Amino acid sequence: MSFSSTTKNELSRLPIESRCCAIAELAAIVRMCGTIQISGMRRVNLKFATENAAIARRIFTLLKMLYNTDVEVMVRRNRQLKKNNNYLIVINSTDITKAILEDVGFLTNEDIGFYDASYKIPENLIKNRCCKRAYIRGAFLGGGSISNPEKTYHMEFVTNSEEHGLDLSNIINSFDLSSKIVIRKDNYVVYIKEGEQLVDILNIMGAHQALLKFEDIRVFKDVRNNINRLVNCETANLGKTIDASLRQVENIEYIDNRIGIKKLPKNLQEIALLRLEYREASLKELGTKLNPPVGKSGVNHRFRKIEEIAEELKRKEKKY
Repeated sequence: MSFSSTTKNELSRLPIESRCCAIAELAAIVRMCGTIQISGMRRVNLKFATENAAIARRIFTLLKMLYNTDVEVMVRRNRQLKKNNNYLIVINSTDITKAILEDVGFLTNEDIGFYDASYKIPENLIKNRCCKRAYIRGAFLGGGSISNPEKTYHMEFVTNSEEHGLDLSNIINSFDLSSKIVIRKDNYVVYIKEGEQLVDILNIMGAHQALLKFEDIRVFKDVRNNINRLVNCETANLGKTIDASLRQVENIEYIDNRIGIKKLPKNLQEIALLRLEYREASLKELGTKLNPPVGKSGVNHRFRKIEEIAEELKRKEKKY
């Protein structure tokens, strides 16, 4: 099961705290995945479709709690590509459908048209902090997803209304988060990418088990990344040490072949002989073998002098 499905299953099992929170959560689900079907004789029904059984149970529970009405639940097996079952929740009563749509603020003033819909989130639905949390939770259940944190940090909510996308983003950002909106295939996608903010929004929605798993993975990734950085740094330093050693040995052997190491000043002779003996040693390690010991900068200074002498010999050789 994906991390997104696991998170939705956890959210679907949360207790419903109050009627106002239940309406806020249902309002988000209606806007994210609800379908209004209009037939003859001004009959209207409301449908919800999902592939997640836990979300279907959650919608059923919300409708039963708020309206105590008969709700039809159908299961359709999708045989194409071995996909999951499709769950369809249907409210056939026109009166109940109208009551739901009015309660969640989806219908505007009846005087200007019974079927005039509004995706704007009414202020009275989200005036309480708990209701804002419930609305975000409902939006995630109805049209949200979160990537596996082992791969990337990304959560998104997909809606077909720009107005609803802006309102949803503002609700999320009221918790000191920084969600953004992008257009994708005529849909408006509200998304969050930073790991810290994903932890916060999981906490806001009440997905505490998912939060703990997310944090475990995030800590593991941080430790692994730090180890990789250290290994890469050590590897790079080792590579530099080897390259420098090869260059130093080359200069020393060139000098030895042209004038002999014994022609060098005593301090340069000492470091040259040590380098030939300990070709893989670092500058610091070579410095500790000198008597008296010399620091890394002092050893490096001596090798620069040797390099200058080798370059001078090469220039003279070219000249003649």
